Amino acid sequence: MSERRAAPKAPGRRGNGAGPMEVREITEEQILALLREAEAGATIEELCNLHGISNATLVKSSPGQGSFTASDADRLRHLEEENRRLRALVADLTLSNQALKSAVSKKKW
Repeated sequence: MSERRAAPKAPGRRGNGAGPMEVREITEEQILALLREAEAGATIEELCNLHGISNATLVKSSPGQGSFTASDADRLRHLEEENRRLRALVADLTLSNQALKSAVSKKKW
């Protein structure tokens, strides 16, 4: 059998169809700044073109209706971090619990 190698990725520019599009993370603060600019009168299409993102990216990652501020984004980030930490803690404790149960069941008192 011959090994299949992935073809090297060609550098591509956005929107020209010449290669893979660059994937980058967009932060809540960036989205909030875009939405503030939109409220000031710029169109979403202009803003997306200016900042190099698609309309779908902005719509998908923008907060729902209402006022979502930078402090809300900070609070959300802290809550998500705490949630990740707690999930890891629960996973660790579950693993320890299963190991103890296994050890007790093997040892016949």
